[in-house]
Amino acid sequence: MATAYILLCADGTLYAGSTPDMGRRLHEHNHAKSWAKYTRGRRPVSVVYQEEYATLAEAREREREIKRLTRSQKLKLLK
Repeated sequence: MATAYILLCADGTLYAGSTPDMGRRLHEHNHAKSWAKYTRGRRPVSVVYQEEYATLAEAREREREIKRLTRSQKLKLLK
């Protein structure tokens, strides 16, 4: 299993990603010093949207699709 997700950062920005381990990845976004460069300066972050996929390849493809959305389209997806 893998997850495509959207995070809400402390500054109000949205971040899209994908991972095989959502708990570990969220911890990295909030605590790691060498990972998650975009979110490192925008902590704390929280998961506001996620979709489960059978493979990481599928989740990464969905991540790419989400990243191409405008902010308003991403906000509609969250509802």
